[in-house]
Amino acid sequence: MNDSVKYLLPENRIPRHWYNIVADLPQAPAPVLHPGTQQPVSGADLSPLFVDALIEQEVTTEREVEIPEPVREVYRQWRPAPLYRARRLEKALGTSAKIFYKYEGVSPSGSHKPNTAVPQAFYNKEAGINKLTTETGAGQWGSSLAFAASLYGLDVDVYMVKVSYNQKPYRRALMETYGARCVPSPSMETAAGRAILAADPQSRGSLGIAISEAVELAAQRDDTKYALGSVLNHVMLHQTVIGLEAMEQMVMADADPDVVIGCAGGGSNFAGLAFPYIGRNLREGKNTRIVAAEPAACPTLTRGTFAYDFGDTAHLTPLTKMHTLGNSFMPPGFHAGGLRYHGMSPLVSHAKELGLLEAVALPQTRCFEAAVQFARAEGIVPAPESSHAVRAAIDEALDAKAKGEERTILFCLSGHGHFDMQAYTDYFAGNLNDITYDENLLQQALAELPKVSG
Repeated sequence: MNDSVKYLLPENRIPRHWYNIVADLPQAPAPVLHPGTQQPVSGADLSPLFVDALIEQEVTTEREVEIPEPVREVYRQWRPAPLYRARRLEKALGTSAKIFYKYEGVSPSGSHKPNTAVPQAFYNKEAGINKLTTETGAGQWGSSLAFAASLYGLDVDVYMVKVSYNQKPYRRALMETYGARCVPSPSMETAAGRAILAADPQSRGSLGIAISEAVELAAQRDDTKYALGSVLNHVMLHQTVIGLEAMEQMVMADADPDVVIGCAGGGSNFAGLAFPYIGRNLREGKNTRIVAAEPAACPTLTRGTFAYDFGDTAHLTPLTKMHTLGNSFMPPGFHAGGLRYHGMSPLVSHAKELGLLEAVALPQTRCFEAAVQFARAEGIVPAPESSHAVRAAIDEALDAKAKGEERTILFCLSGHGHFDMQAYTDYFAGNLNDITYDENLLQQALAELPKVSG
């Protein structure tokens, strides 16, 4: 059989609980610290930004956290998401490896991001909040939060990294269609944005800057909270519906992955697929390899330092211990805008330090090459971010071929690239280059990491 095969779970198999990896880790993650006192933060410290339900999820050590039925009801619009075996891609590669992908592009906004946007909007609505602020890089998170907020009658201000704001006008239009207000960041609306523009009027922006703007505004109003699309523990928690579903679907396929792969920027889709498998490794003694595929132009896991750092550029957020390139690091303007973050999820970073996962940094031209090959075999055009997972999966399949090995590969295709076709146009025109970061600027940013005692 040469056609790709789809594995679908029935609607009643949407997970009833999210999975919390903290319960299975052999060593507890480092605490989040108050930036002023450098003491562990309390719920009161986080309450200006988050509602109580999300703060509780941020710190829980319970293995399972119940998914509210109203959230599951919204999930039913696109979940369970399909899992495919990529037989046509396997044939094109001439590999004996089995390649499976969990496709998250079937959501209303075209990516995995509504998995956390919907519960975040739900919990804020339940708490009486009227407005949310957030940041977005490529626009997948911003459009997903805009979608979720529209379901619950919430206003949303989205600060979109300026380079992506200019590169991706249709993603911006999608946010506005759902009712959100989209602002290029850095902007003149916040003290953080004005300070950046005063120093560099031509600033392309970064996720760290956009976070500063969104956090600054949320902290000023009692009826407004901040929503984050990656990095934090509660976001990783919500995304585990991906991996929990995939585990059941792989049983349907009578297969079990030797390697699990996800692209990694802040860590959310990667953790969503990988954390349930890491938990299984820890509980059952299995040795499934876990691979995070990140951009060579912003190589947080492979080149960053594991240290306490701010999550934003203006130092408004608490200090978290994570792999970081330094909060002042300005990544170059490559097309995978959703992966242009200076830091990495503390939980993903902690798992990396414990040796529970590995990371690979990939240049964007090789990723687009893989994305085109995948699209021509499987018919789905990957988002630039997702192309990193595609590249890593193809490399695994070719490695298995070269070694004459059987290998089962599972990766997360975290979103489609329908709003990113300018990147493909640039690739076909030969205008897409492998942009590299400035090593001197990286070292400068790392030298400026906050000094944390103890």
